Amino acid sequence: MDQSQTGELSASAARVQRALADCGLELRVMEMPAATRTAAQAAAVVGCEVAQIAKSIVFRAPRSARHVLVVASGANRVDTAKVRTLLGEPLEKADAAFVREMTGYVIGGVPPLGHARQPVTFLDRDLLRHEAVWAAAGTPNALFRLTPGELERACGGTVADVAED
Repeated sequence: MDQSQTGELSASAARVQRALADCGLELRVMEMPAATRTAAQAAAVVGCEVAQIAKSIVFRAPRSARHVLVVASGANRVDTAKVRTLLGEPLEKADAAFVREMTGYVIGGVPPLGHARQPVTFLDRDLLRHEAVWAAAGTPNALFRLTPGELERACGGTVADVAED
C-alpha cells in the first residue's frame, strides 16, 4: 500500500513535513507512485511546467567547508560563476556523500529546508514569477506544493539571479 492509501510518510518525507510545520507552514508532503528525481519527471507527475519545479542543488564551499544550497527553477541551469560571486569564495560540485552528510537527504530528494546543517542559500529569482511551485520533500518521489513567498520563508537565503544567460 502506498502513502496515498495509508496516509503514512517515509522517514525522510516525514522529516520534511515536520520542518514545514516548524516554519509555520501548513503544507502537505506527498509521496508519488512515480519518480520525481528530475525536474522533468516531477513536472510530469504533478502536471505543471518544468519552470515551476524548485530544484535543490548542493555545492561545496571548500574554503569555509560549508554547503551551499541553490534552489533553482527546473527550467534553469545554475551559473556557478554567479553563485561564486554571490558567495565570495570558490565553489565545487558536491558528491553524493557530501550532500547526504550536510543535508541528511539523498540527491534527487533534497528539500529546500530541514537540512542536517544550515546551508548558505540562494533562491532563483525566476521562481518568484509563478503562482505556485513544487519542491522535493526528502525522497526521490516526494514533493510538496507552495507559493514562492512560502518557499522564501521556508528556506531563507538570498533571492538572486543564479541562472545561466
